Amino acid sequence: MDKITILHKGKTGYPEKVERYMLKNAPEKIYTLGNLDILNNNLTAIFCSLKCPGNIILQTCDMAQKFKKEGITVIGGFHSSVEKEVLTILLQGIQPIIICPARSLEGMRIKPEYKEPFQKGRIIFLSPFDKTQKRATTETALYRNHLVASLADRIIITFAEPDGKTEQLCKELIIRGKNVYTLKSEKNHNLIKIGLKYLSD
Repeated sequence: MDKITILHKGKTGYPEKVERYMLKNAPEKIYTLGNLDILNNNLTAIFCSLKCPGNIILQTCDMAQKFKKEGITVIGGFHSSVEKEVLTILLQGIQPIIICPARSLEGMRIKPEYKEPFQKGRIIFLSPFDKTQKRATTETALYRNHLVASLADRIIITFAEPDGKTEQLCKELIIRGKNVYTLKSEKNHNLIKIGLKYLSD
């Protein structure tokens, strides 16, 4: 495994966007593995609830194909089944990807499908958790999601169940002034009501 690089809060290399968004909750250290230059790209974050309607899954996959074709850099935890499908599509392209697990990078196994793009400098793994956080939890996933959001220039919530955790995240993102979008569907009216905009074609 390659050497983990640590970005220290207040020091050169630590993303200003993280401190600006997370304020006092910004992690003291961000652990990274891979091509740090990717952090300088314009970043699009993608989130989706664990459960998602079939028509939105299809729309999300079409969007991922478009992003792959256009070479858009995507950041995410890639935890839900829809998010994992997005990652599978993006791995087939040539654009950079930032993968943010909700646990430490120490001892993390790099999946076979990640190895070639990682070696080519297309992937960076990023985590705010030290070696003591060996497993993902609901709490670490929420903190990770805010870190992802802080780094993103554009956030796309493809679907959020009404009154669910992803919808609550949306409300917090809107309050903090982030650019948040969703896909055109009657199933996403709850997100439009709280201030999200439809992603334009």
